[in-house]
Amino acid sequence: MAGVQLYLIRHAIAAERGDAYPDDTLRPLTAEGISRMRKQAKALNTLGVKLEVIVSSPLVRTRQTADIVSDALHGTPDVVLSDTLAPEGTSAAVIQELARHSKKRAVALVGHEPNLGELAARLIGARRALEFKKGGVCRIDFEAFPPKGAGSLRFFLPPRLLRQLA
Repeated sequence: MAGVQLYLIRHAIAAERGDAYPDDTLRPLTAEGISRMRKQAKALNTLGVKLEVIVSSPLVRTRQTADIVSDALHGTPDVVLSDTLAPEGTSAAVIQELARHSKKRAVALVGHEPNLGELAARLIGARRALEFKKGGVCRIDFEAFPPKGAGSLRFFLPPRLLRQLA
């Protein structure tokens, strides 16, 4: 299946919920989260990942993750924000978002759990959600965007393995 490549990326380690961040949408990445995500993003270069666009949830921690990935990759792909990837978004809305990128051959989505795991399962025809660790990445290939039918899971890498590849 040559077609198109879709990368699903969960945001990196973020500040804990609580009094410091009563508004969950404003929680930033921690220093450790930033450092680890930079290494994990370097591993994407090692794997030869070339993205045309990164679509991110508008929440601070996902935007920061998307920017780290964009800065690390050759070609520095543009980052665009989409409410479909926010925690209240749906898989159906994300698939509609992908239709807007029908001319692209490699797109990354940066989002949250459990949404990403549920989306991945739907896209590959699995019965149970995949469990994304913070900073985890998977690649699913399709004939075209928006996906019609099940895609082919090419890899699903936890953050620790990504850092080892870097």
